[in-house]
Amino acid sequence: MSKEGLNKKVDGLIDKAAGKVKEAAGKATDNRSLEREGKKDQVKGTAKEKTGQAQQDLDSLKNDRR
Repeated sequence: MSKEGLNKKVDGLIDKAAGKVKEAAGKATDNRSLEREGKKDQVKGTAKEKTGQAQQDLDSLKNDRR
């Protein structure tokens, strides 16, 4: 398993969680800027998570060919 891929996945999950908190805080305080920032962080987190998973999948395929 790719440690780098796993790290990216974890970073993505953290970004998604932080984004959800920001979005909720923005909604609760009627702060649209904070709400948008939270949504942006969630998208960024999803991208990191999927990139990490793809990297792990590629590493797994490489190891299977050996």
